[in-house]
Amino acid sequence: MVVSVRRTRARRALVSVASAVGIVAAIGLWTGTQASSAAAVPSPAHVVVVVLENHAYSQIIGSSSAPYINSLKNGGANLTQFYAETHPSQPNYYAMFSGSTQGVTDDSCVKPGFSSAKNLASETIAAGKTWASYNEGLPSQGSTVCSDSGGKYARKHNPWIGFSNVPTSTARTMTQFPTNYDNLPKMSFVVPNLCNDMHDCSVGTGDTWLKNKLGAYATWAKSNNSLLIVTTDEDNKLSGNRIATVVYGAHVIAGSSSSTTYNHYNLLRTLEDMVGSSTHAGNAASASDITGIWS
Repeated sequence: MVVSVRRTRARRALVSVASAVGIVAAIGLWTGTQASSAAAVPSPAHVVVVVLENHAYSQIIGSSSAPYINSLKNGGANLTQFYAETHPSQPNYYAMFSGSTQGVTDDSCVKPGFSSAKNLASETIAAGKTWASYNEGLPSQGSTVCSDSGGKYARKHNPWIGFSNVPTSTARTMTQFPTNYDNLPKMSFVVPNLCNDMHDCSVGTGDTWLKNKLGAYATWAKSNNSLLIVTTDEDNKLSGNRIATVVYGAHVIAGSSSSTTYNHYNLLRTLEDMVGSSTHAGNAASASDITGIWS
């Protein structure tokens, strides 16, 4: 009788332990799922975003004039339904950088530091990470001029100058882009001049410039936990503002694509999450991350 009671108690103890283990396992699985969801966007060591100009998706993706960009697409990820916000150029740059056009409606040269709104640079710095922009044709580091003497540099494409919470010293010339890519900041934008961004010159010109200036970085990025993102400010006003956006480098599923509808606010949200920002600027706060392309 005593033995029977002991056996019954032992069985109950085992059931209790098994139940507890089951609960812990379930919690582990749940938190694992949550962690996986939270980690859907990678945290690269370096992210370089290049902004091209005024061409529709179909003018770049699949075009024989853009063999290098299409090679990045083939070896990386293609966002097939990516859209700009408006026309003309400048409001789109403010949108992709700060989640809002900040009231900018045209391409006129705005007052430096006119806004103190949150933006990608201020958030990156607040998160303890490094930021810089590399601007082709910028006369000197930190310059706030509207254009250069040759007429190929345009501050309308450099929204960071419009924010008082972004140090002007972080606006660098393209010649300052490091050859040792380990020296790149965590987050940076590269803005070609008005010819090499395809604004005044051909798609082929921009494609060749991209290969020559950033091809070595793209190759390096793939094996060094880094990313190259190539996007466009707006289309040619003939395709509903659908633009080319390609992601290449580490953590990207080669040859992948996403047909989810995205825009510059989704890109901003994704970049903010990559630097670990605790805040999200403007419309990025309600935008979703870009997903489905990460390995």
